[in-house]
Amino acid sequence: MQLLDAHARHYAWGSRTLIPELKGEEPGTRPVAELWFGAHPANPSTIGDERLDDIIAAAPEAMLGAQVCAKFDGRLPFLMKILAAGEPLSLQAHPTPEQARDGFEREDAAGIALDDPKRNYKDTSHKPEIIIALTDFYAMAGFRPLEQTRELFAALNCDGLAHYESMLVDSPEAEESNLRVLFTTWITIPAAIRTKLIEDVTVAAHEYVGSAEPGDWIAGVLRTVIALQEQYPGDPGVLGALLLNHIQLSPGEAVYLDAGELHAYVRGMGVEVMANSDNVLRGGLTSKHVDVPELVRVLNFEALSSPRVEQEDLSQHESLSGGAAWGYPVPIDEFSVVRCELSGDDSVELASSRPGIVLCTAGRTVIEHADPQAGPDPVTLSPGQAVWLPANAAPCKASVGEGAESTQLFIARA
Repeated sequence: MQLLDAHARHYAWGSRTLIPELKGEEPGTRPVAELWFGAHPANPSTIGDERLDDIIAAAPEAMLGAQVCAKFDGRLPFLMKILAAGEPLSLQAHPTPEQARDGFEREDAAGIALDDPKRNYKDTSHKPEIIIALTDFYAMAGFRPLEQTRELFAALNCDGLAHYESMLVDSPEAEESNLRVLFTTWITIPAAIRTKLIEDVTVAAHEYVGSAEPGDWIAGVLRTVIALQEQYPGDPGVLGALLLNHIQLSPGEAVYLDAGELHAYVRGMGVEVMANSDNVLRGGLTSKHVDVPELVRVLNFEALSSPRVEQEDLSQHESLSGGAAWGYPVPIDEFSVVRCELSGDDSVELASSRPGIVLCTAGRTVIEHADPQAGPDPVTLSPGQAVWLPANAAPCKASVGEGAESTQLFIARA
């Protein structure tokens, strides 16, 4: 077990306060959008003066274990982050493994440098991801079922939408093609036509919100649409927001997004775990490169009834001595993630043949070897700090650090 030094990413959409407050620091002058814990070559964590990706490359089987090493070609297959959104992220989607390999090879063959702002594919991996809320968290995630979108359009009663409503044929067999036609039309129509449509939608949205009852889901969607138009006037993402599931997460709740799911995180802080990739295809709500044909090529237009992840209660797991734990089942092999809450003398064993990262998000966590003679001194983590547990690590356990009443930690493993 070794302390990981994570490097901050200062994107414009980040929050100036959320991550500094988590770490007990004063806000700085720049927004802090993400802390990366992992071995992605674009921004690897470090142990002392060494990059984690270099440490793994020097002894891949020892660090990853034989099975993970063979399956993922000697690379750590996941990336863990703390993400803090003060403003909406770009409307985006991620490719499948096949699309990522094809896109990476095409852009290499075209001579597009990896650091070129117009580069879509930074690596050959897909990027399925889960985000688990640390604060109240608002996200737009996946195309909602068309029945609900037709309900929203009818309630909005906007003359400018009438032409486009005709694209939403009431037929389950046509749902996917309907979404493809409508979204592709909106993202490709001339800017002047799109701007006028958004203005009409916004006027109708203000009228609806002004008379809506508390808890009206349509009013909640339209408030977000209005806010997006104020920040990104005339942007295609404002129209895209009309078609997506709008999800409010409480702390501990989670959303999982697979390849091709259109989404944008709007506000809040969470722990994000994903395949070890930085491939993003953007469709709006950003000043960065937007490649409409490539985005449409990777999108999954099948409606997503709910992107929420049902938590699995692990409180009776044999690794726990007191405390509580929850798992977040995901349909991929690159990672698993568990959230633990410990107090008093509670502890959780961390023994495994798979590599992992343990991240503290509240209180203080102490990690020590089961046999004090087996390794270095215990490591104490404050919120926003993490340790690397290689596959060959001696058995160890996590418990509440000195001076703290409780702790919350996330354990991600390959």
